[in-house]
Amino acid sequence: MLVDLRIQNYALIEQLELRPSPLLNIITGETGAGKSIMLGAIGLLLGNRADSRMLFNTERKCVIEGQFDISNYQLQDIFESEDLDYDAQCILRREISPSGKSRAFVNDTPVTLEALRKLGANLMDIHSQHDTLLLGDAVFQLNLLDLYGGLVPARTQYGAAYRQYRKLESDLKTLEDQSAQASKELDYNSFLLSELEEASLDKEDQDALEQEVKQLENAEEIKYKLGQALHGLRDSEYCATGNIKDAVVLLGQVSGYADAFKELKQRLDSCLIELHDIADEVETAERDTEGDPARAEELQARLTVLYNLQRKHQRRDLTGLLAVREELRQKVGSVLNLDKEISRLRNACDTALAQATKQAARLAESRRKTFPLFEKELSALLADLGMPHARIVVEHKAGPLAASGTDVISILFTANKGAQPQTLSKAASGGEFSRLMLCIKYMLADKTALPTIVFDEIDTGISGEIAVKVGRMMQQMAHKHQLVAISHLPQMAAAGDTHYFVYKEDRTDRTVSRIRQLSQDERIKEIAHMIAGAKPSENAYQSARELLALRGEEVAG
Repeated sequence: MLVDLRIQNYALIEQLELRPSPLLNIITGETGAGKSIMLGAIGLLLGNRADSRMLFNTERKCVIEGQFDISNYQLQDIFESEDLDYDAQCILRREISPSGKSRAFVNDTPVTLEALRKLGANLMDIHSQHDTLLLGDAVFQLNLLDLYGGLVPARTQYGAAYRQYRKLESDLKTLEDQSAQASKELDYNSFLLSELEEASLDKEDQDALEQEVKQLENAEEIKYKLGQALHGLRDSEYCATGNIKDAVVLLGQVSGYADAFKELKQRLDSCLIELHDIADEVETAERDTEGDPARAEELQARLTVLYNLQRKHQRRDLTGLLAVREELRQKVGSVLNLDKEISRLRNACDTALAQATKQAARLAESRRKTFPLFEKELSALLADLGMPHARIVVEHKAGPLAASGTDVISILFTANKGAQPQTLSKAASGGEFSRLMLCIKYMLADKTALPTIVFDEIDTGISGEIAVKVGRMMQQMAHKHQLVAISHLPQMAAAGDTHYFVYKEDRTDRTVSRIRQLSQDERIKEIAHMIAGAKPSENAYQSARELLALRGEEVAG
């Protein structure tokens, strides 16, 4: 239930506050005074898109805030799903900056517009001319009938089964497409894989192969230079090891004179040992180095295979080729496994289709039982609102399995005796549409937990006694839902538990829209103006008092 509404800096509204009654609230005022602007502001609070051009003062931000008492409504799950702290007193706030940037808050916690819409949809239902137009839409009609028949849980259950079937169907189609494409590529991929498998890549070290080939191709030069190195290290008259050995002897002779000399001798001893080791290894390497043209040719051929494969697969090294081989193994192997997976998915899809079809049939049967009750109740309500010959027929036929089931429905209507019912878009006038929508909302009032319903000129095209009956109908609805109704009819104005008047205040620089709650005397005056215009007669005042007295009788009754 809406407890408090504050609007600042929006369109013609500089600042406005509304604290509606929990019952039926009527809002009246002159055309253009700002009634519809209020609805626009409420729409922003519920998540509609913002436009900075609607700011009253383009240098200040617009703030729209609504406080709701949600203690009697089970909305904890929504708060939990959006990671919000639940509070029975819920405050929605929307801010629009002069730059056009929009921010939304729930209990001072920033939220996305989608989260605001999700919560707002459970707090307020704004009925406008757009809803009246929607009444002609088949999907909208089916939703109404399901809500009327209490079939929303059954439809939700069916919807889950249908979505599961469509997901499996989509997965199956994707897999079948993959299989078709993979089959086209199977021969080529198998050839590439066979080529890589035959190359025995796991047994090779490309760096080692390349190094060995270099050694074999340069064996003569390597053997000669190793021999020269050995000659300089150990085998010549003035070789390195001989010279260092002499130096060790000389340092040994003077090591007794200073610790530094002794340390130098020890270090040189170590160098001599290392030099002997190096000489031995050089000798071994020189002895083992021999040219082998056949081995070099064999290794070069092996490297040529690797180089060709790397160019072919656009890889730089052996690691890249191994990755290509693994990828090809998976592709070739997946084709062999796809048929098995496709068979499994096809069976699951058939099972899901059977389940969805079974639930759709049960839903269709429940709907068919609902249609006569809907037709009878709606026709009776329309008769009470001055359409005694109105007839409602729910036309039904079976269609293919869809998100809403297998039912294709159309609500047919005629207001004239003996006339054949037709689709609403052809048969109903604007006033008849409004009464139809009001009756449907009235019928659904017991079947939805929506806290607040806002009607924007639901009384279009009616007057006189019918308007009085519409007012009574809305009074009855207000016992279960908080109602806010924007109206231009005196009969409706008199039916309200609380009456607000929207008016324009002309300042020196611009026009401002304001609202105030009317006292009993002010209500009489306003209703008299609505009956007779700017200068109401005493008869108009008396009629206003009588209309208000009718409301008192209704409340007492």
